[in-house]
Parts: sequence; C-alpha cells; structure tokens
Amino acid sequence: MHLTQLKQGGLVCRRGADARRVPGTTTLYALAQEAIAAGRTLAEVVEGRGPGEAVNLARLLDAGQIDTPLRHPDPAHLHLTGTGLTHTGSANARDAMHADVAGMTDSMKMFRMGIEGGKPAALPGVQPEWFYKGNGTVLAGPGDALASPDFALDGGEEPEIAGIYLIGPDGTPFRLGFALANEFSDHVTEKGNYLWLAHSKLRPAAVGPELLVGPLPADIRGSSRIRRGGAVIWEKPFLSGEANMSHWIANLEHHHFKYDLFRQPGDVHIHMFGTATLSFADGIRPEPGDQFEISTPDFGLPLINPLSRAAARPVAVRAL
Repeated sequence: MHLTQLKQGGLVCRRGADARRVPGTTTLYALAQEAIAAGRTLAEVVEGRGPGEAVNLARLLDAGQIDTPLRHPDPAHLHLTGTGLTHTGSANARDAMHADVAGMTDSMKMFRMGIEGGKPAALPGVQPEWFYKGNGTVLAGPGDALASPDFALDGGEEPEIAGIYLIGPDGTPFRLGFALANEFSDHVTEKGNYLWLAHSKLRPAAVGPELLVGPLPADIRGSSRIRRGGAVIWEKPFLSGEANMSHWIANLEHHHFKYDLFRQPGDVHIHMFGTATLSFADGIRPEPGDQFEISTPDFGLPLINPLSRAAARPVAVRAL
C-alpha cells in the first residue's frame, strides 16, 4: 500500500494501479495519531475508511498538487537526519574525497566497521555515521526547488530511502513507512576537510511523492539522473534495501532513537539511510535549473526537484 499527501489536504491510497482518495482524511500526521491512539496499524485505519474517489496520481504530480508525505504542524518539531557509509558501494565515492589522507581514511574505517558489525544477530550492532540536516523549514516536496545557499560550493544529489516516523505519547517511535529522498549535500565543502561534513549537510532535502506502508523490499533497484535543458546529462543505477547495505535498517533506527532527545511525543522524524550513487564522484557539477530525478518501481512516482541558488542574506548579530 502507498499513501500520498495532497497539498490542499487529504490522502490518496494506491494499491497497484488503483489510486483512490481516503475519505475523511486531512493529513497523514492526523491519521497516524488516530492509528496510535486506537492501537491499530496505519493500513487498518485506512482500510476502515473505505474506498473513495478514483484519481490519477501522475496527473496530480504534474499539476503540482502532491506534497511530501509527512509534515509537522510546527516545522521546528520535524527532524531531518541521516546516516552515511551504509551501502556496500558507498565507501569508494566517499573515500575518493579524502584520498590524500595517509593510510586508511576515517571513511574507509567507518565503512569496514559497518561491514563487520552493522548486521548483528542481535541488536545493537556498530553505530553508523550520523548527521543532522535541519528541521521542517528545509523539507522540500516533489517539484519543489532544492535551494543551494549563496555561499555553497556545490549542490549535488544523494538518492536515498528515508524512514518516516512519528513519536507516540509514551515516547515510542512509530515507523509510518518509507519514501524516496534526495539528501541534497555540498560535496565540494565536504571534500575540503572532513570536519566540514556537518556544514555540508545543512541543506534542504526532498522526500516523496509516495509513502510505502509496510516492509521495505530487500533489493531496491532504480535510477538517479540529472536533466539539463530537458536532456539527461548523467544517469546511474540506484540500489538500496538491506541486500545492498552493510547495516540492518533496525540497527540504523536503534542508533538514532537511542537518544531521549529523539523520542519526544508528537515529533516527526525523517531519517535517510544512505546511498552509493553520487554524480559528484563522476565529476558532474550541477547548475541552477538542472533537474534531479530519482525513481524505482518499488515507490511508484519519481521524485523530481530542480536545483536553484538562494539569494545572499547578510548575517547581522545584534547585542541586547
């Protein structure tokens, strides 16, 4: 089952080729709270609403009517975070950024730790690399521009799968499902010095259009591409799922939600699980107006976002 949030309010449920509105719904946030309070699954609550009006999801996407799957009424209570070096091909691109370091880089060490301890027989396994991207103010939906700050040295895509979570009243994290994500980053800044990784990640991220409710397929295969002026200038396979990862999803979730900070009732978390595909590793330099496109049959509609560059905003700190 796939769920889609509409910008004007309401949800669409898709099963195969059949997409229908979910009667009596406004937001996924409200529906998930209802499910938690009733002790039911999200799928059970949706089923209980019955089938609604049939819709064409592709047309809704083209018309700009589809939002990111989950937002919080107060954007400050939505956390965008992620993990890196979690995929079996992810070390090469990252390691190449820091190849001038003598011996084995910290990236390669972290990657090997994941290979050796990221899929334990019993949790917890080794903790992954972790980073913070921002709150709900920088969450982009399908079709929204990914705005690179005026001071950025690069703005590049990172095609990923994200877990979507709502924290229950007692602090229990509830996973609502999974969605495509573009964990947009500044790879030139990161390459300058690994300690600038935190700076390079403070950028927007796009998530959507469809939320996959239920287990994540073990072997996800899709494509990541960049279009310029309508023509594809770069394209590579996008692989994810635990068959292509060095960590269990449950291990990544454990090491995020082990912090009390991230188990505050009512908060929303969008946690990205990493990638092995980067156009930056192939020497591509995206330009404003380029379109990032991430797609895989497992998630239905593609996630497409244009690149833009934000205007300069002077920083003025005033003493009181």
